[in-house]
Amino acid sequence: MGRVIRSQRKGAGSIFRSHTTKRKGKAVFRPYDYAEKCGYTKGIVKNIIHDPGRGAPLAMVQFKNMYKYKKIFSTFIATEGMYTGQYIYCGKQARLMIGNIIPLHSVPEGTICCNVEARPGDRGKFGRTSGNHVTVINQLKNGKTRIRLPSGSKKIVSSNCRGMIGVVAGGNRIDKPLLKAGRAFFKYKAKRNCWPVVRGVAMNPVEHPHGGGNHQHIGHSSTVRRDAPPGRKVGLIGARRTGRLRGGKKKNDIKINEL
Repeated sequence: MGRVIRSQRKGAGSIFRSHTTKRKGKAVFRPYDYAEKCGYTKGIVKNIIHDPGRGAPLAMVQFKNMYKYKKIFSTFIATEGMYTGQYIYCGKQARLMIGNIIPLHSVPEGTICCNVEARPGDRGKFGRTSGNHVTVINQLKNGKTRIRLPSGSKKIVSSNCRGMIGVVAGGNRIDKPLLKAGRAFFKYKAKRNCWPVVRGVAMNPVEHPHGGGNHQHIGHSSTVRRDAPPGRKVGLIGARRTGRLRGGKKKNDIKINEL
């Protein structure tokens, strides 16, 4: 028997747990209440802050409580063009402006949104990372809306799902190279213990299935079956195909997929 390999140890947690102590809280929409379903509610952006371990900035938005005399602070993912002092409107009757949160049935086709809900009231799931967005493709007849996710795949969700108008701020973040190991160290220090990554072929046979040998080579196929036991399940897991994607799609195929 070999050692317990790195991928097995990650499952147990321990030193691989996420570093969350200095984070600012969950970035989610307001709870989906009567005011948003039937009208709108107004908030003001009090501050735009950095959240350790997150590429996109966060906006601290102040709302009035609809039932008591007090203020409520919500943490939203900031969109490009958002500024302190800006008024944010949430609800069915809100206008189509950057930063407003509107149900998809009130959004025209082709609109760019972010932090779109997967189910009504789950407070945002799709298009949350810096520079990403979700595009509304079209409205379907049965109370559903077809959207295009950042990956390019299409998904059908309920038209009552909410989305924030605009693109997530902090885009082009990865265009600037890190250049040196010190910057990568501090980048991942705020996230979790996942850097540096040692290649399997650079290890000993006892530490990884790809380790050992007189030259750094795997020595067998890098694909592995889906039901392989832990400790063996490394490489290209359950691969349908391997190698580079060569050649482009034909124009006819693209048109059929977009329909």
